[in-house]
Amino acid sequence: MNPVAVAAIETSSIAQGLVTADAMVKEAEVEVLEASVLSPGRYWIVVGGSVAPVRAAHRRGVEVAADTLLDQLLIPQLHDGVLPALRGVVGPSEDDAVGVLETLTAASAIVAADRAAKAARIVLRDLRLANGIGGKGVVVLSGSLPDVQAAVDEGRADARARGLLARAVVIPRMDARLRARIV
Repeated sequence: MNPVAVAAIETSSIAQGLVTADAMVKEAEVEVLEASVLSPGRYWIVVGGSVAPVRAAHRRGVEVAADTLLDQLLIPQLHDGVLPALRGVVGPSEDDAVGVLETLTAASAIVAADRAAKAARIVLRDLRLANGIGGKGVVVLSGSLPDVQAAVDEGRADARARGLLARAVVIPRMDARLRARIV
């Protein structure tokens, strides 16, 4: 099943995160895309499927997470490039520019990636979430310089508005030696 909609709940408590995840999947017929402990001491669940069940599961997750809710997302039409970037299955590229969006939560990184990909003709190269990076999210994208700039501008907007943006940068003409390891 290729999800049309996705929802995620990120909690500050591992125990309450498990309770939240259980409530979400019992609420509606959704596919569990991720359900795991995140560093440092967080929990998150990501579900996908048709819009109405995902919306119902999201609503229930927000309710059950209560005061442990760190971040959440509901995206009714996820861009096709987000899940491959999250799974690390995007091939190499010789694009002109590289953009990086760094957020303070995993959920805000997925929102940033989705918004960036919908804003311009870029390729989502990588999407790293939480573990090993202090709970942050990092989106790496590439394309022409004008497209990367437009995508980064759009991708950072939501995170900035919610106080969850750590940094957003555009690197024109990244050195080939670095590009081989990053992109």
